[in-house]
Amino acid sequence: MLRKIALDNLLLVKELDSLQKKSYAVEAELIGFYDIPPLKETIEQLMASQEEFVGYFIDEKLAGAISYSPENGTLVICRLIVDPGHFRKGIAKKLINHLQKEPNHNKIIVSTGKENQPAINLYKKHGFSFVRDIEAAPGFFITMLEKIKKTDR
Repeated sequence: MLRKIALDNLLLVKELDSLQKKSYAVEAELIGFYDIPPLKETIEQLMASQEEFVGYFIDEKLAGAISYSPENGTLVICRLIVDPGHFRKGIAKKLINHLQKEPNHNKIIVSTGKENQPAINLYKKHGFSFVRDIEAAPGFFITMLEKIKKTDR
């Protein structure tokens, strides 16, 4: 079940923090870069985030989440995390599909580690296109992708 995550709920934020640390640890290992910001984020920093969070729950336990920030008609995906024990169960797909239904946007953008081929493949499968690679840290590149919302004519 999908539902909004309130960042003033300490128990839920602790669950979110634990989930993101597990999920990003897998990505860090995959891409060979361990300075991913959510791995170093504190509970207090997470609670102060201005991002909107939507969680995917299985039996009331958080199994995945997506966060985003609306910016001038664009939704910026900030995080897409899934519990490693629930990889390949369609949770990321459900979270992306949910976000695409958000009103008042004409584009969604996302960045991920250039070497994170599973994430890049997931976004491309959902209609995202390559924009460019950016050097985020010396020798470490992220890939930026975007999806333009189709307009009805």
